[in-house]
Amino acid sequence: MSLINVYSLTFAYEGGYENIFENVSFQMDTNWKLGFTGRNGRGKTTFLNLLLGKYEYEGYIMANVNFEYFPYSLDGKSRSAIEVVNEITEGARPEEWMIERELSLLDLPGSVLGREFETLSGGEQNKVLLAGLFLKENSFLLIDEPTNHLDMSGRENLGRYLKSKSGYILVSHDRAFLDDCVDHILSINKANIDVQKGNFSSWIENKRRQDEYELAENRKLKNDIKRLSEAAKRAAQWSGACEDSKYKRDNVIKQNDGVGKLDRGYIGHKAAKMMKRSKSIEARKLSAIESKSSLLKNIESSDELKICQERYHTGTLISLDDVSITYRPDVRACENVTFTVERGDRVLLRGRNGSGKSSILKLVCGSSEEFSYTGEFKAGSGLVISYVPQDTSFLNGNLSSYAFMNSLDESLFKAVLRKLDFSRVQFEKDMSEFSAGQKKKVLLAKSLCEKAHLHVWDEPLNFVDVISRIQIEELILEFKPTMLIVEHDRAFCENTATKTVLLV
Repeated sequence: MSLINVYSLTFAYEGGYENIFENVSFQMDTNWKLGFTGRNGRGKTTFLNLLLGKYEYEGYIMANVNFEYFPYSLDGKSRSAIEVVNEITEGARPEEWMIERELSLLDLPGSVLGREFETLSGGEQNKVLLAGLFLKENSFLLIDEPTNHLDMSGRENLGRYLKSKSGYILVSHDRAFLDDCVDHILSINKANIDVQKGNFSSWIENKRRQDEYELAENRKLKNDIKRLSEAAKRAAQWSGACEDSKYKRDNVIKQNDGVGKLDRGYIGHKAAKMMKRSKSIEARKLSAIESKSSLLKNIESSDELKICQERYHTGTLISLDDVSITYRPDVRACENVTFTVERGDRVLLRGRNGSGKSSILKLVCGSSEEFSYTGEFKAGSGLVISYVPQDTSFLNGNLSSYAFMNSLDESLFKAVLRKLDFSRVQFEKDMSEFSAGQKKKVLLAKSLCEKAHLHVWDEPLNFVDVISRIQIEELILEFKPTMLIVEHDRAFCENTATKTVLLV
């Protein structure tokens, strides 16, 4: 056991608009299972790269371990899976039974070790890389978004594996997955970086309570400041009036010699006393303002979203009856799929990777040039569909041009992005500079602005932060749009889906 100390860390990209981190200090234990969360664009991947020593920074990062990054980067050289493991472990050559034990924990047979690494599926490759990294001695793993594109069972299996390990930072926005395998949460907040013991559910509950306390305290201090301002103003007015009265004839008093005379000393003392009271009240007001300024710095904006869905004229929008999809040459994606999408349904397509989920969505959206199908597929007459694809790599250029090219109301489009935590600075950047989560939010904002009868979303939450996931979940529960979705976030699916179709 040892500590990773981060002290007075400050970093900004060259030519950047502002610091990503400023005077940040905290500690981590190398035995922790550390979940890493924060809104998109806050600097999670940047922080991992700072730990890896990829950028120069101010301050200190002190550790007695080697940081290893997942996904591990390999060159294109052909090699077997066991050679990949030996490369990762830097020639230490762990015994084969040790490697097979790791793979069995990841639900992968040891026979894959003799196969060429390039012939393994993406999921199999990731499991081999993870096994190798956890076999490496004196290493602390930086695991960046390992669940994207993993199906639900794959996530559950990976969660069990990581729960059996320790000594890692896990970047993920999947609430259920984090709950399955972490014992501490590292969060990048609006104003600081915070470390708490517990899983994601305990962290979000603590944050909710802290936010509620700060909002209540802020309301109380606002009322106090208003009351004190009015009291200070009255006291100052009374003091001024007393001081003026020293020279008024109404305040003349009779002396023994019968000559009228002002008691200016008494009146001046009274005015000074009132002014002292005014200054005391002003000091209390300034103290309340200072206390108020320390509140609400980490309150996340999560304004309510809306969806522009048109009502379709009949009850059934989509129907598939015994549909099978085949890619050329004769690669079967799915077989005998039967389901309907009725008005008000939120249909979740589930199945292992490669079971044809995305192919079904492409068929529904009319993009079936890549494959042929058999069976009966019907889409309603005049049906308008809004589609969110998995891929975001095509996004480039500025947001204004993107809104124009897609016939979107630019003001509405940018307002939705603001609600999804886009700063105004982002509006001036090229979309190719956005984080993966920010790019996905662009596609989601476009879909929310489109007037459609049916929203078809293919893994819409990949890379999207937790707060935004909850916003989207609340949107769906409030407006109850008709949807066809492929998604693997267990909590999101359990909360939003009204019908589940399992592809085998």
